[in-house]
Amino acid sequence: MVLYHGSQYIIEKPVFGGGRAANDYGRGFYCTESESLACEWAVSEKHDGYANCYEFRDDGLSTLDLNGTGYTILHWLAVLLEHRTFDTRYGLSTLAKQYLTENFHVDVEAYDVIRGYRADDSYFSFAQDFISGAISYPQLTAAMRLGKLGEQIVVKSRRAFSRLKFISAKEAVREDWLDAKESRDTSARRDYFDMRKTPYRLEDLSIQQIIQERIVPGDPRL
Repeated sequence: MVLYHGSQYIIEKPVFGGGRAANDYGRGFYCTESESLACEWAVSEKHDGYANCYEFRDDGLSTLDLNGTGYTILHWLAVLLEHRTFDTRYGLSTLAKQYLTENFHVDVEAYDVIRGYRADDSYFSFAQDFISGAISYPQLTAAMRLGKLGEQIVVKSRRAFSRLKFISAKEAVREDWLDAKESRDTSARRDYFDMRKTPYRLEDLSIQQIIQERIVPGDPRL
């Protein structure tokens, strides 16, 4: 397959073990199959960037697909809670983090490659609202499809890193891509606030109910 990595720099040789431990799925090389998304992710208000392009052979590699069969949005959230910094100092959020990480834990370090949602600012705020009890499970599931922020592919293991072959780097100019990046996030937030106007239904599954009823993977309500 062909992968793209948005960065401020041209990266001809990605380094295994690099990156921040506090990224969505821990240390790894975060990519997308969309060149346009990589261009958006590469730029900021302060700098231009590059969409680095790689040929990647995934044959024989173990892949964790968090959007695939057998996993729910709660598995994705548990992984995020273990790596990203949430405000879980008070009340329900504290219980939610403990329950989800204990019951929906996924060992991401056991895989060569990971597929899953990218927790942009908007996605991250949706997840925060869920663990604090502000939105229901169906609302969270719907929110993750807003804005089409896309799926990311993370190269995790040393073996997977050896399969990356640099092809080229396309310059991403912020004047061309920053508006698209911000528009995508704004669209997701706008649609989310519209969704929040829908009355909270008591019959919808909430984080409180998930904890109280000890709901675990495999439950038909998920």
